[in-house]
Amino acid sequence: MRTWQTSTTVEASPEQIIDVLTDPQAAVRWSPIDFEVEHIDGGRLTTGGHARVTGRLAGREIAFDIDVIQADEQRLLLTATGPIEIDVKYDVESVEGRVELRAWVTVRSRGGLFGRLLTGATEGLLGAGMLNSAVSRIAREVEASLCPALAA
Repeated sequence: MRTWQTSTTVEASPEQIIDVLTDPQAAVRWSPIDFEVEHIDGGRLTTGGHARVTGRLAGREIAFDIDVIQADEQRLLLTATGPIEIDVKYDVESVEGRVELRAWVTVRSRGGLFGRLLTGATEGLLGAGMLNSAVSRIAREVEASLCPALAA
């Protein structure tokens, strides 16, 4: 089990960042892994909510069940359970007129050959900067939502 962490600052309010983090359509745009939302309770990630996503990783189609532990103005905390388990935490904090966005991802194998293979592949992607890329994309998505001309 390993944990990766990164952070960036964004010129936005904490609520605007959390809005992008909990919007599944925005997540499809900023996620470094292509995925589709099969189901989501209420259309957004909310505390106690559930979702199911599918995508491709390590050359295989995989599915994850998402359990949202916390989604409020300061934090998004969720667990994705599939062939591996991924804990994701995003914190937002106002710092001198800007917002600091911090992200942590922890990956755990659920056993079996494919679980160990997928854990290694995911850890390799995280080690190669996948989390940094995702956080940068989140910042751009937030800025584009504030200024639609940036999205064009």
